[in-house]
Amino acid sequence: MHGITLLFFVHENQRHHGILLHEWLLEQAKAFGLPGGSAFRSIAGFGRHGTLHEESFFELAGDQPVAVLFMADEKRLDAFLERIRQENLTLFHVKLPVEFGILGKS
Repeated sequence: MHGITLLFFVHENQRHHGILLHEWLLEQAKAFGLPGGSAFRSIAGFGRHGTLHEESFFELAGDQPVAVLFMADEKRLDAFLERIRQENLTLFHVKLPVEFGILGKS
């Protein structure tokens, strides 16, 4: 199958409506009917402001980058992205073409 990967980058401790933003995005995607999604915690990263966020023994958790990823057809993801836009969040996102499928018996 051919489709789109939609990827958001958020901070681990970022919240929306009192919920961790990566969890909120996953909940919204599930309610919207997307076929799946995942959140991945980064060990290090920096963004447009140039601040390096890096996991270390002495840092408290909460400021690490988290990537939240969804894959589906472009029409569905565009509609989902529009739903997220209505929340007036400031979110960096990436859309990439992708080929995906399931190997073996399902």
